[in-house]
Amino acid sequence: MSLMALVIGGSLLAGCGRQASMFAKQYDASVATEWFDLYLELVQNTPGFTPPVAARAFGYAGVTLYEAIVPGMPEYQSLAGQLNELPELPQPESGVEYHWPTVANSALAGVTRQLFANAATEGRAAIDALEERFASQFGATLDPAVFKRSAARGQAVADAVFSWSMADGGHEGYLANFPSDFSPIAGPGKWIPTPPKFSNCMLPHWGANRPFVLESGKACAPGAPPPYSEDPASGFFAQAKEVYDTVSQLTPEQMEIATFWADNAGETATPPGHSISIASQVLKEASLAEAAETYAKVGIAVADAFIACWNTKYEYSLLRPVSYIQQVIDPSWTSPIVTPPFPEYTSGHSVQSAAAAQVLTDLFGDSYAFADHTHDARGLAPRTFESFFGAADEAAISRLYGGIHFRAAIENGLEQGKCIGQKVSAIEFRK
Repeated sequence: MSLMALVIGGSLLAGCGRQASMFAKQYDASVATEWFDLYLELVQNTPGFTPPVAARAFGYAGVTLYEAIVPGMPEYQSLAGQLNELPELPQPESGVEYHWPTVANSALAGVTRQLFANAATEGRAAIDALEERFASQFGATLDPAVFKRSAARGQAVADAVFSWSMADGGHEGYLANFPSDFSPIAGPGKWIPTPPKFSNCMLPHWGANRPFVLESGKACAPGAPPPYSEDPASGFFAQAKEVYDTVSQLTPEQMEIATFWADNAGETATPPGHSISIASQVLKEASLAEAAETYAKVGIAVADAFIACWNTKYEYSLLRPVSYIQQVIDPSWTSPIVTPPFPEYTSGHSVQSAAAAQVLTDLFGDSYAFADHTHDARGLAPRTFESFFGAADEAAISRLYGGIHFRAAIENGLEQGKCIGQKVSAIEFRK
């Protein structure tokens, strides 16, 4: 759904009569899914929302939604004291009613305005319009005191979560994606700027940010990549030759896979947005409570995945396949998918996809079959999978087909992501 479509249309929430329910599970997920659908539009259209920046926004939005309505989820508890440096958040008044969809709407509107402070005029208008559409719908049937109290709670939680976010090292990261004062490690096998733009490296300090649940960006470390070598008998050369040979013999389906999972910034909602899109598709028939838990877990998983992956990338600062192949095998070779401007090892697609797949598997089962319609609007046919890890594995191997990554970055990245997802699933959401 486009930004303008969100301004003028959208579905209505079921179950919002004059009597507010005590429990979030008695409402459907549409407030949550429509807000996260808007996030996908905002990420695509807001300057500076590269994949790590987008993943961070998804993480804070998911936590905001969950914390805002968790008092209406009696089997669940706050994440304060479990997530790194998250303090106790505003508490609800006791003995009074709240309308949890209104709380959710206000919370997501509040935190979205702050996370996307640099959104263009159309984006800001879409945020205002979505909030107002739900507020008008709910306000028309609710007791005014319940509505006012619920909206105030949502805004208070949004403000508190955003305040917590400002100290993580990634605040306003959209303003400084490509710092000119950073000098990458130099030497044989080390990253160098890649064609066609030869940009400065992206977000070199992101791996030092405060994660949500990981101890630090060094958690779930995948170990070192294969030793660099230009010897044709070496394992490193064999990896590069695999990329070279695969790209030279791409089948139509392999190219389709590479394109489907490219998720380029500025053209799409980026790879973490693809993971959120999958979550949203799963949640279309869910309750508001189920959506809050799911978005919190997937958001935290992809946010921490990019911190851990970026920590690994800049620890090893490994060159990209295009650089190696042009230097050692074929100077005229280029990758069919544009190589992004940061080091190779590990694969961000692999890490974040596996982290999201792990939490979704833990939530919905290891044989959850689905069709992924993320790119329907772009004219790309949906792809079907027998499990969330089936999708993650395809997302990972797509980077080999696209000439972007060596196999070690893909396979070790998947393991790194699984480790992150397991740590997210280990958070005690339930009492």
